[in-house]
Amino acid sequence: MDIINCINNVLWTYILIAVLLGCALWFTIKTKFVQFRMISEMIRLLGESAGKNKTGEKHISSFQAFAISIASRVGTGNLAGVATAIAVGGPGAIFWMWIIALFGASSSFVESTLAQLYKIKGKDSYIGGPAYYMRNGLKKAWMGSVFAVLITITFGFAFNSVQSNALCDAFEHAFGFDHALVGFTIMIATLLIIFGGVQRIAKVSSIIVPVMALGYIVLAFIVVLMNITELPSVIKIIISHAFGWREALGGGVGIALMQGIKRGLFSNEAGMGSAPNAAATAHVTHPVKQGLIQTLGVFTDTLIICTCTAFIILCSGVPLDGSTNGVQLTQDALTNEIGSAGSIFVAVALFFFAFSSILGNYYYGESNIRYLTPHKYILNIYRVLVGGMVLFGSLTTLETAWGLADITMGLMALCNLIAITLLGKQAFKLLDDYRMQKRAGIKDPIFTKDRLKEIENDLECW
Repeated sequence: MDIINCINNVLWTYILIAVLLGCALWFTIKTKFVQFRMISEMIRLLGESAGKNKTGEKHISSFQAFAISIASRVGTGNLAGVATAIAVGGPGAIFWMWIIALFGASSSFVESTLAQLYKIKGKDSYIGGPAYYMRNGLKKAWMGSVFAVLITITFGFAFNSVQSNALCDAFEHAFGFDHALVGFTIMIATLLIIFGGVQRIAKVSSIIVPVMALGYIVLAFIVVLMNITELPSVIKIIISHAFGWREALGGGVGIALMQGIKRGLFSNEAGMGSAPNAAATAHVTHPVKQGLIQTLGVFTDTLIICTCTAFIILCSGVPLDGSTNGVQLTQDALTNEIGSAGSIFVAVALFFFAFSSILGNYYYGESNIRYLTPHKYILNIYRVLVGGMVLFGSLTTLETAWGLADITMGLMALCNLIAITLLGKQAFKLLDDYRMQKRAGIKDPIFTKDRLKEIENDLECW
């Protein structure tokens, strides 16, 4: 029975990989490599949005929407997930994480642009995401409902279990704290914030995210500088383990590819259908703007922060024999580099990473609960259940938490990829419209629904 389950798991993973990479390559070609050609525009838009936040403004700004999505992306996947990928799949897994980020960023652009296009007006902000473009764009409300259930289970429950599990492991390793105590504390803090709604989540995320990301990047940069002579050999190890003939003969390339794609998808969420829920909340003048900003989020997560973790582990010389896994491997690596303070730093960093992810994950579930039902009491029940799953994750095993997350993540990603492939032509037209306005000298392109006459009756907010 274990052999059958193993075969099914491998087959399922390869199907998911094929679909993910196939869609990513298709979107890359159809958008004329938007993720590479428009990086400067992404940075400009994000910088402008960060400078325009106004106190008392009711709308969620483009930067705040970006912060919510980064809060979900940047979490245990960057510390525990990368470590797990290296421990199980070897250093070559990092190469495949880079590949899924570079090409998967185009999928992120398409899904986030569609989320903006089909968003609707909510009480405190705009609401949208895959469930809404499945209902209003594809005219398949049932598909939207299926996705809404999958993302609620995946992010509200499964992923939040992973976050709290890794956080409790880190605090036990650094301070000897009991899992139940840490889990209960996180649960209470989570409930206090999520009962405040999206506005409170956006404010907390926009403060935590920049601080935690910059702090971790600075530390990783210091570690790399301390081992600068080892950097070429580290890069060589990553590439050789991704393509080496010895690894190919031993099946190591396949394992590295599987781990890289799975952990990469968990970390950057490109094409999964999660980030569009945050992208839809932003108040922008053109849907492409938020699509570009969310694309930058994929690069921030994987190419910068995940790479930082990989370099810390591979530069440190810690054994990669599987004896240590998850976040403890990252802690051991930093301890080798900067002493016992390394383990404490990872625990503190992971607290901010994981806690902000719990908030971002919760919001993805909330926006889809609102899609499924208007009843407030259902939303409150969901909030309580999220708190319960945070506590559950702190008490369960790492394998159980990851296993549940992998299954629901794959189903959700396939559902979303089908939808954005069918609706992709609308995102391509929006990108052409944006580029045309830019070429005409318009610095701040504006979209109105009459520019897409074939679907203008399906659009509420333009």
